[in-house]
Amino acid sequence: MAHVQLRGLTLGGLEQFVASIGEPKYRAAQIYQWLYKYRVTSFDAMTNLSVPLRQKLTETAEIGQFSVVTFQTSAVDGTVKFLYELSDGKRIETVLIPPRTTAVDAEERMTLCISTQIGCALDCAFCATASMGFQRNLSTGEIVNQFLTAQTVSERPITNIVFMGMGEPMLNYENVMSAVEILTDQHGVGLSPKRITLSTAGYANHIRRMADEDRKIKLALSLHSLRDDVRTTLMPLTKKFNTEELLAALEYYNKKTKKSVMLEYIVFDGVNDTAQDVQLLVKASRRLDCRVNLIPFHSIEFTDPKGISASLHGASREGLERFWQQLRDHDVITFIRHSAGVDIDAACGQLAVKNVQPV
Repeated sequence: MAHVQLRGLTLGGLEQFVASIGEPKYRAAQIYQWLYKYRVTSFDAMTNLSVPLRQKLTETAEIGQFSVVTFQTSAVDGTVKFLYELSDGKRIETVLIPPRTTAVDAEERMTLCISTQIGCALDCAFCATASMGFQRNLSTGEIVNQFLTAQTVSERPITNIVFMGMGEPMLNYENVMSAVEILTDQHGVGLSPKRITLSTAGYANHIRRMADEDRKIKLALSLHSLRDDVRTTLMPLTKKFNTEELLAALEYYNKKTKKSVMLEYIVFDGVNDTAQDVQLLVKASRRLDCRVNLIPFHSIEFTDPKGISASLHGASREGLERFWQQLRDHDVITFIRHSAGVDIDAACGQLAVKNVQPV
């Protein structure tokens, strides 16, 4: 009989597990804290459990950590890209991002960019992960383990999480939200929900679901254009959820949760940086409680892109700043995102495991 993987079980899941092995319910809370608060990697370290119980756990369960194949550290800004191998031999990437040294919270913040799927099915033109195709969703344990394993390498506490790595979080909704429950439980990992951001390519139905479920984490939309024809070229998902549907879902989210959203916008030279694009963003910002995050584009040439992907070029620094200023002139709250890990292919849209295992 296969051993149960404990990392990834919520408290409720652990209660069901301990009942299945004939143990009282309170044991679940003890194991839960050992797994997520104290983050032990062996049952022998669970010292308030009896020796017979620890032996029973050894016979029926595994903690479920996975191995680091390698990690690269940027010589430019200290960003770390991890390559993890999972129990079935599949591989994923996760990125640890330190703040800029000039940031006001430089001594307090450390961000982890987490993957939610192996590969991605959405085929966004600017994203290296698309070159992998889609293989499978990550389990709750595999999502949580990215944090727990990266924390063993990081010299500083990881304070922030962004679900902006490989895959579309909304297509793995249940596992992602179970991971959020564990990561934000004050009896577990204990992160603040306000320090976790989920980024979606545009699943309007799940945006509404997040609002209805009153999820406490932050929401970001990978937007990149408000012209349906342009956005469809960049992000084929637009055929299913057009820009008006997305704006309506965000408006619903604003009103239901009283929280703002982030609009993420990679500025492509000659594609989505026109006066019309500025006006559409201005109009959207007046309709929504939002901020606009402008993102420099970084090449995905290492994936040998074809078609539209091969023709995309990021706006120059001057063009990016000009676009930013035009939005600012219309009182749009706008920022230019700092690019981290460019020299190790860890910047926005660059995650793709080159030596992927076959499907």
